[in-house]
Amino acid sequence: MLLSSNLRGALFMSVSMAAFTLNDAITKAVSASMNMGQVMLVRGLFATLLVGLIVWHGRALGTPRAALQPMVVLRVLGEVGATLCFLLALAHLPIANVSAVLQALPLAVTMGAALVFKEPVGWRRWLAISIGFLGVLIVVRPGFEGFSTYSLLALASVFFCAVRDLATTRIPTDVPTFLVSAATATAVMVMGAATVQPMGGWTPLTFKSAALLATAALLLIIGYHFIIEAMRAGAISFIAPFRYTALLWSILLGFVIFGDVPDTAMIAGATIIIGSGVYALYRERVAGKGMPATKSTGPAMIPDGM
Repeated sequence: MLLSSNLRGALFMSVSMAAFTLNDAITKAVSASMNMGQVMLVRGLFATLLVGLIVWHGRALGTPRAALQPMVVLRVLGEVGATLCFLLALAHLPIANVSAVLQALPLAVTMGAALVFKEPVGWRRWLAISIGFLGVLIVVRPGFEGFSTYSLLALASVFFCAVRDLATTRIPTDVPTFLVSAATATAVMVMGAATVQPMGGWTPLTFKSAALLATAALLLIIGYHFIIEAMRAGAISFIAPFRYTALLWSILLGFVIFGDVPDTAMIAGATIIIGSGVYALYRERVAGKGMPATKSTGPAMIPDGM
């Protein structure tokens, strides 16, 4: 029964990653006809409406004033920063490269938990973190041919995601999850509205673009739902590594939709990042305490705005 639950959880995690990556691919495709500020605004509007309908149906909003709780505010700011950096990187880089850098998130969360919250992290996990970020450098390749400054935005997105995840662990339990999601979706939408003009101004919205962004917003909700189901289905230590299926989806969709073929450096760096992340998760299971990396595999793993 446990194995069955774990396999079901692994399937749900894989479906979640597929939904999030399809959202990324649609967003990248639409960015060819409008700037990312407008993408954030329009998709954020659809996402806010969808979350609002879910909240209204389940009466799960709670007290709106709770959205001003400091850790909720910090989480929202982290998510907005992550979304903005991620989407700008996504518009200019192959989807697989951006996804590969984002896979360093569990390592960044582990490092942040050790430095900020003084959670116990042994030398093996510190070694995994160091090797993992070496893999990030291989993907980003600063100072070498093929380097793009937009890679630094992908890395900045990891930083903001780590801030978001660490803040999430400190949000009081009486603050409803959907209130946080509603506040986040609204904040991303507002940030999109504020950046439309600086990024080049409004482009007339076609029915096709609107439909694609509505689909992307729906995929975000689907991904969010299935990752919650994955966490409820089985042991997190078994399920967590399946978050890395996002990279496989990114490589596949990048090739099929955009014709991107990953180079040797990207494959090598991604392999190192994933190997380090899986080992860090394994060491957390062995230690049996202080599991900061697995927290980045929960419902907050991917920003609602991405």
